[in-house]
Amino acid sequence: MLTQRSPVGVLVLSIVTFGLYGIYWYVVTKGELNDAGAQIPTALLIIIPIANLYFQWKFCEGVEQVTDGQMSGAMAFILLFFLGMIGAAIIQDSLNKVAQG
Repeated sequence: MLTQRSPVGVLVLSIVTFGLYGIYWYVVTKGELNDAGAQIPTALLIIIPIANLYFQWKFCEGVEQVTDGQMSGAMAFILLFFLGMIGAAIIQDSLNKVAQG
């Protein structure tokens, strides 16, 4: 259901591609989270100012739901908001733990 990805790879690819991989990561991970039962709106909200904060919040709620509270939605939002793709790498590590079983 969830694809395991290297957290370091998520960070490095985001830097090397000037953020394009970060957007790709959001879109693909959103689809996987929705398949696992989350309800995250369309990823097109990423490119709309202010609406992208709503998307990030719903994305983080989905992370909390799929990880069964191991990563809280509020903590995930704080990580993404203040640390950007470093936070995404930390979230990916939590998702990898769920994917392992």
